[in-house]
Order: sequence, then C-alpha cells, then structure tokens
Amino acid sequence: MARKKVLVTGGAGFIGGNFVQYMVEKYPEYDIYNLDLLTYAGDLSKHRDIEKEDNYFFVKADIADQETISALFQKEQFDNVVHFAAESHVDRSITDPGIFVQTNVVGTQILLEASKRAGVSKFVHVSTDEVYGELDFNPTTFFTEETPLQPNSPYSASKASSDLLVRAYHETYGLPTNITRCSNNYGPFHFPEKLIPLTISRVLNSQKVPVYGDGKNIRDWLHVHDHCEAIDLVMHEGKIGEVYNVGGHNERTNLEVVKTIIRALNKSEDLIEFVTDRLGHDKRYAIDPTKLERLGWRPQYTFETGIAQTIQWYLDNNEWWEQIISGEYQKYFERQYALK
Repeated sequence: MARKKVLVTGGAGFIGGNFVQYMVEKYPEYDIYNLDLLTYAGDLSKHRDIEKEDNYFFVKADIADQETISALFQKEQFDNVVHFAAESHVDRSITDPGIFVQTNVVGTQILLEASKRAGVSKFVHVSTDEVYGELDFNPTTFFTEETPLQPNSPYSASKASSDLLVRAYHETYGLPTNITRCSNNYGPFHFPEKLIPLTISRVLNSQKVPVYGDGKNIRDWLHVHDHCEAIDLVMHEGKIGEVYNVGGHNERTNLEVVKTIIRALNKSEDLIEFVTDRLGHDKRYAIDPTKLERLGWRPQYTFETGIAQTIQWYLDNNEWWEQIISGEYQKYFERQYALK
C-alpha cells in the first residue's frame, strides 16, 4: 500500500514548522514534505531533530513559482496539502503590501490549481481571525464562521482574498477544501518580531519594550501545539468545504501580556515604552471555537501554563533567537519602532 504524502507549505516558519514536527512524529506512516522559500522568517535549524527521519523531506521553492509548483505536484502526487506559507506580519504589510499580494494571493491560487490538477484528496488552508476585522470591547461578542469578512490591513486583506480563492476552487471545481481561522499563536520558535517573543527577548536584555498606542488592544492567544492538533483534526475529520475557527479562549490586552512576561522574568515595568499606534490597529479579536469543539478538539494549554512554558523555552534556547535578532532584523526593528 502506497504511503500517504502530505505537503506542508511554509514548514520552516513558526506555525508550519511546529506542525511539520508534530506530523513527522505522530504519523511515521506518512511522508511529510516541507516546502518553504526560506525568506527572512524561515529557519530550518528548528528541524534538526527530524532531519534524519525517513518520513521527512524538504523542498526549497516559492509557492508563487507556477512552473516549479506544477512540476512538484506532478512528480509527487500529494494526497493532502496543508497551506501555511504566507507573509504574515501586519507591520511589514503596511510598509510593503505588494509582496503580501504576490505570496498570499497569487501563491495560493497557484497551489490550488496544482492541487486541482493533481487530484489532491484535501487542501487545508490555514488562515487567520484577522480576516473578520475587529470586534468592540463587549466581552460577549465573538467571531464565528458566519462573521462577514472585513479585513482592515493589507495583510488581512491578502489572507481574506486567499480564503475566497479556496472557497471558489471548492465551489467551482469541487476541490476538497477546509479553511481554518486561528487567533494569535504563541510558543516555541516564534519569530522575534511578534509581540510575545519580542517582549521576552528585549526584557531578557533589559531593553525597552515597545507597546503600540495605549496597549489596550485585545487578542485571543492560542498555543501553537493546540493549533497543530486542531489542524490535524480538520485534515482528517473536517467536513469538506467547511470553515473552522480555532481559538484559545485566552483574551488579554497587549499591555497585560507584556506585564505578565516582565513579572515572570523579575524585571521592572519601567522597560515599557508606549509608541505611536499602528495604522488601522484592530481593537479586539475573539473567537468562538464551538464548531471545532463539536468535532472533538479542546485546547490543552491555559494562557498561564502556555506563557510559562514559552518563556522557559526562550530561556533554554537563547542561541536560536539571539542569532535572529542581530543583523538585518535589528535594522528593521529600529526603523519600525523608532525607540528613543
């Protein structure tokens, strides 16, 4: 019997990288292909422990390179595609929206077309709650799968566009698809431009921590390992054509998150520096994951256990993030936040 082949795009990134490790270890009977272009946020060092495994394969390629992608699908005949590959940092999308359209929209369409032609059994598109826009501060309101798409940043607009392409390929061509929309992820190997790893790395170095505006913007936090289990479940059990929201029920203001990390590391809140707010900064995200829970998923991490584990991971793996925050990333950080 032929082995099942699963293509994971963006498997050198944060969420995709954790998912690749999860799949290689959980399903030794599957062949897991990690496709990544290795842009600034891509890093293969996280996969040193699985590189030797017989069921792990790496392919360096651009999802927007139609010729390469078509040839790869014809050669390998993938059974499933789990699509993470995307430009994902809102700040960078405000500075340079064009690359987000190229990767997130054009790249997704090329993958969908290749999947359609190859007869892929299921295409799982990993999206974000940011496509829904923003919620007010009413704690009883949540995003559901029926919430209209109202993206507010170039990043979320590009993801909403790719979501609609996935829907269209299912409705028009019958491609078996699922879309997952997650809240903010955190955990091991999170690239240090995002809030939690940025705060950890700067607090450990006794550097100022930039907080946009008044810090009252609210996000729902989801541990990346819980997210991996959710995607696994949707890939195997999700009803074809359906959307599933993945949320952690862990709402916190950005300022609360920063203060939690500072307290855990026994540093002073004097490190907090409020900076000019992000353009189009959404007030609040919060997900109702009831539909996914009916499928059998429950998050294993509370925010308290998850953030403690994450902080400890960054303490234990300082070499990984220290080499990242040097050089070009440091120049970007200084341009973006203009700290005093």
